[in-house]
Amino acid sequence: MRVTKRFAMEIHDRIINLDNNATTPVDPQVNEAMAACQAQGLANPASQHSAGQRARRQLEQLRDQICVHLRGRRTSGATDRVIFTSGGTEANNLALCGLVGPPPGRVIVSAVEHPSIQEPADELQRCGFEVIRLGVDATGVVCCQQLTDLLTPETRLVSIMLGNNETGVLQPIRQIASLCEAKGVPLHTDAVQAVGKIDVNFQDLGVAALSLSGHKLHGPVGIGALLLRSTSKIDPLLRGGRQQQGVRPGTESVCLAVGLERALALWLDQAQSRRQQLSATRDQLESHLCRQIPQAVINGGGAPRLPHTSNISFPGVDRQQLFLALDQAGVACSTGSACSSGATDPSPVLRAMNVPEALVEGALRFSVSVQTTHPQIELAVDRIVSVFNHLRRDLQAKNRPHPGRHGGAKTL
Repeated sequence: MRVTKRFAMEIHDRIINLDNNATTPVDPQVNEAMAACQAQGLANPASQHSAGQRARRQLEQLRDQICVHLRGRRTSGATDRVIFTSGGTEANNLALCGLVGPPPGRVIVSAVEHPSIQEPADELQRCGFEVIRLGVDATGVVCCQQLTDLLTPETRLVSIMLGNNETGVLQPIRQIASLCEAKGVPLHTDAVQAVGKIDVNFQDLGVAALSLSGHKLHGPVGIGALLLRSTSKIDPLLRGGRQQQGVRPGTESVCLAVGLERALALWLDQAQSRRQQLSATRDQLESHLCRQIPQAVINGGGAPRLPHTSNISFPGVDRQQLFLALDQAGVACSTGSACSSGATDPSPVLRAMNVPEALVEGALRFSVSVQTTHPQIELAVDRIVSVFNHLRRDLQAKNRPHPGRHGGAKTL
């Protein structure tokens, strides 16, 4: 047993996690808050007895605090709503399918959205909606002029993500919200990768709905939320209960809500230092890699980006081979969205940006967290450069003409 533990510790020390867009480690203070909640032995917050009512009051206090953390409106005349979900994917599905109403109608999403927006959009199309995918420029930013022309009386909903999960490119959501509001069209934004990384002010963004997820900001897996403007009307995806005003039936977890609220509070308490740390760490990774691999390309590097995400192309090597080799070398990264794990198809995000095929084929995503250290980045860069050079040498040797073949000279 002692050998197994030692081996596990060695593996843990060896792996450098540069895949924090997939999930982030739970902050110790979040774990402590959730453990204290668990120790209370709370009743079901939907129960009518006094124990259930106490749990309900605690849950509603957490809902209010989360709304305040995200700068939602909490007044007697206009109260924005926090709908708890199982995560970002459910929040996105609820927004897309719950805000559109019955078909027909037009739905507009960007060409670089997360699969939890793209696939519900496909389903809406099968149900009779016209779905239009808004193009992006070479840096990955949506074409606002094209959107203006598409906002017709038939348009029911627009969904544009705040920060891209693969490239980190930020979208001009305030500008898009102004265009949508002028036409009376609700705008939803997937802010799953943005909340806990940059300042997210729900009122200032001007959107009708916003999705977030706990485990992307050092909170627990299993909880997310959809923040809704007070005037937004939404239909449920699920049936069978009156929880959350019937919008999302099912027993709410007070302890998961505690974890989400605590993670948000920690971010707000340290927002400036965390944001600076993320940017410095990400920039260190990119600058050191590009210095040692001059042909490397930062995809979306010409646009404003989230401070923790980097999508880098390594021309001349296959992304899947590079990914697997880095995994064996102790660097955890990604070939794209974690929700597309196992897929070998090239990134649809990079394709939408018209990135050259050679760069698409050699692209990997790296994402840091506030727990990523500068020494870890230095070691990761050494490993990435070593693996890249090794793969390049293997490829060159494979393509080098062999003496004696194809009519070449042969020594006897």
